[in-house]
Amino acid sequence: MARTWFITGTSSGFGRLLTARLLDRGDRVAATLRRPEALDDLRSDRLWVARLDVTDAGQVRRVLDEAFAALGTVDVVVNNAGFGLFASVEEAAYEQVRQVIDTNLLGSIHVIRAALPHLRAQGHGRILQVSSAGGQTTYPNFSYYHAAKWGIEGFCETVAREIEPFGIGLTIVEPGATPTGFGSALATAPAMPEYDQGPAGDTRRAVTDGTFPLVNDPEKIVDAMIDLVDRQDVPLRLPLGPDTYQDVRASLAARLAEHDAHRETALAVARDDLVASE
Repeated sequence: MARTWFITGTSSGFGRLLTARLLDRGDRVAATLRRPEALDDLRSDRLWVARLDVTDAGQVRRVLDEAFAALGTVDVVVNNAGFGLFASVEEAAYEQVRQVIDTNLLGSIHVIRAALPHLRAQGHGRILQVSSAGGQTTYPNFSYYHAAKWGIEGFCETVAREIEPFGIGLTIVEPGATPTGFGSALATAPAMPEYDQGPAGDTRRAVTDGTFPLVNDPEKIVDAMIDLVDRQDVPLRLPLGPDTYQDVRASLAARLAEHDAHRETALAVARDDLVASE
């Protein structure tokens, strides 16, 4: 069954691959990006293109309104636009911190908020929020990226429960390290020698010398996203990649072990009058 998709960040990476794959199979795509000319080679009567900077809430609402007006319905909204910042906590400039939060967290929130009135009105829809393994675990030099990804995952987990009665599903997609050009596009900052001999320095060297493993196939990830919608399955989270699966599982296990280690302290601070009444 042909569907209509609205996708942000389609100039490269997963966004462009997803757009091309969907057009090839006969779907309609509303593709948004900051440089519309980047999609000139994909022009089709099933491709609707608009310039969009997701950090501009007013522009986001206007473009979503125009897309629904032009296409009549949108079955799937894919929040894919992102900005990567690779720097230790002290190295990053304030402007870089602002950009990663504005794009990855606030930008995604803007899109969801602007799409929901339309999805509610039509009585159905799916939202795919592209996060990463970094939405559930952490790596040195990505603290601000994690702040945005953990934030959007918490937001989406709440929203998914709120919108379920309207027939709208939401899945957080968590790809692992993949050769999409994301790494080469990372914003960086001058390295501080104080961090060179610690975990931040080790990670920086691995990224710089190319030994940081990119173990996933971007086309298989895009296929998994399409297959998820085709199956009508609506999991809250979809981990994609052996690194995502293993790293997130280890992180969750460590967090649960630490959580349980403090059980007695947690229970001990309850009000005495409530404990006595139970």
